[in-house]
Formats: sequence, C-alpha cells, structure tokens
Amino acid sequence: MSKMDWSTLSFGYVKTDYNVRSYYKDGKWSELTVSDSETVDIHMASTCLHYGQEAFEGLKAFRGKDGKIRVFRMRENALRMNSSCRGIAMAELPVELFEEAIIRVVKENEEFVPPYETGASLYIRPLLIGVGAQVGIKAAKEYQFIVFCTPVGPYFKGGFATSPMVIFRSYDRAAPLGTGTIKVGGNYAASLIPNEKAHAMGYSAAIFLDAKEKKYIDECGPANFFGIKNNTYVTPASSSILPSITNKSLMQLAEDMGLKVERRQIPEEELGTFEEAGACGTAAVIMPINKIDDIEENKTYVLSKDGSVGPISTKLYNRLRAIQYGDEPDVHGWNTIIE
Repeated sequence: MSKMDWSTLSFGYVKTDYNVRSYYKDGKWSELTVSDSETVDIHMASTCLHYGQEAFEGLKAFRGKDGKIRVFRMRENALRMNSSCRGIAMAELPVELFEEAIIRVVKENEEFVPPYETGASLYIRPLLIGVGAQVGIKAAKEYQFIVFCTPVGPYFKGGFATSPMVIFRSYDRAAPLGTGTIKVGGNYAASLIPNEKAHAMGYSAAIFLDAKEKKYIDECGPANFFGIKNNTYVTPASSSILPSITNKSLMQLAEDMGLKVERRQIPEEELGTFEEAGACGTAAVIMPINKIDDIEENKTYVLSKDGSVGPISTKLYNRLRAIQYGDEPDVHGWNTIIE
C-alpha cells in the first residue's frame, strides 16, 4: 500500500483488502462477516439476475487534515436503500446493520483511505441483491448484502470546470410511476446508450426530460439538476428522479448562505434564464454546465458566457467539500467520525 500513487487515481475500481457481508434467510439478517473475495457465488436462478431485484448506494469516506476519517451522511444512504427495498419488494435492511457495515468496511481497509492533501477519497458501495433459486416473477426469499470500497481520485482531472450537456428527447431514463425514485440498476441501464451518444458527441452527459410530457427537466445522466437565478437555488420536482443526498445537502447549504430554495417543475425553456446550472451527485459533488443543446429542437441554452464556473456553484462546491474533509464545522451533523 505504501507504493500507491495517490496522484494518479482515477474514478474507478482499485482492489482493497476486505468487504463486508450479511445474508437474509428465514426472515432475519445474519451477523456481519468479513471476506477477502471479490466474487459473489449465487444461484443462476436468483431474482437479481432475472427480475432486477437489486439495489445499491454510493457514499464516501474522507481523511481530514487532522488525520481523522469521516463518512458523509451514511444514515441518509441507509434510509434511501430501504426506500429502494420497498420499491422492488426486497427485505429491508436494519439501519443499524447498514451503518455497522459501513464503519466496518472502512476500518478493515483504513490504509486505502487516501491522504488529505491528495483530494482523493474512499468510495463505498453497498449492494443488496435477491438470491436463491426461483422461477416465476415474485420476490426472493433470500438476500445478500455486500459492502465493498475502493479509493478514487478527484472526479475532475482537469479541475473544477464547466462542460456542455445535451437533451435527448428520444430516450427516457424512467417512467413517472416506475423505479426512477429508487436507486436500482435498471435506471442506469436505461441511461447507458444516451450517455454514450452524448460522450461521443463531445458532451459530458445526457439530460432527460420528463417521460410523460417531454416539457420539464428531470435528470442529468445519473445526477440531479439544479439552476441558480435571482439568488434562488432551483431543482426539479418529479415522480421519476432519484432523491440525491448531495442535492439535499446543497439545498441546505444554499439556505445557510441566504439563498431561497425551490423544488418544482422546471420547463425546458426556463433553462435560458438561469445564471448558473449544474448536475450534482456523490462522484463529483457538482458538475457545472456551460451550455445545454436540444439538438432535436435546434436550441441552445447558454449558462456560462465565458465558460467559467459561477460564484454560487463554486461556493457551494467548496463548502460541501470542506465539510466532508473536516475543514469547516459540521453544524448539521452529517459526518460520522471513524474512531
């Protein structure tokens, strides 16, 4: 581990020493076990493989200047995973077991938490899957919960900068009353083709409109959208987008900074009125947007005339990262310090 070059870390998978697991059988969850295996042995008729019974989360641990390791808002991730469980009829995971697993996996892999000055972090991936032999569309009777982690570098290799995004009207990420509000793999599978097309065309992500009317902004690829105007933080209200924990945190920080916060429908044509805009999520915190092209309607919405990141987005980004690394007071109690 001492030979790891932290400066070259990308946002990808690096093998760590251990992962943590629990099994659900006969109506109860097992005690946590620690494994050094990178594979999962499941039956070929498991419901996760055939009927999409799988949910996951993503969160991070940060090493501060004081040497302490902080995990950011893990209870929110636990609650969101249980929301996913309810959405696709999986056994819910006790919040305390989820949190115990997160703390355990960080402790077991403490040497993989990058040093403070690198700007890198430890990405933690909880995964819950339906297992056991079953043919026929119904919920599994057995489940496996796994938490693994991997050190990741800063999302922006070129620095915190704006990039363009594109609207594709011919694709939907999720239906209004479907699985869009829960963190399941099918939502991401649906976004793969439009995002690959967006990248091939020089855009950082595809933006999805609401599936019902094609009038309102839903999500930016795998992230929530927000816009800034008239000292107001505006983010979409929709029955088909994931409630981002990063977005929730940014809304609180915006209020702390004296901004008004609005969660409402955002008509596409309103894009041209925003002074700043971005996509937000665990990986990058904020991906600032300089323009959005609606290529099928031959429209362009300019969000940064000179290509620079707006002052409010910059302040929100810096403040959230400072809280995560322990550089600013955690007045909302978002961090869990690993003793």
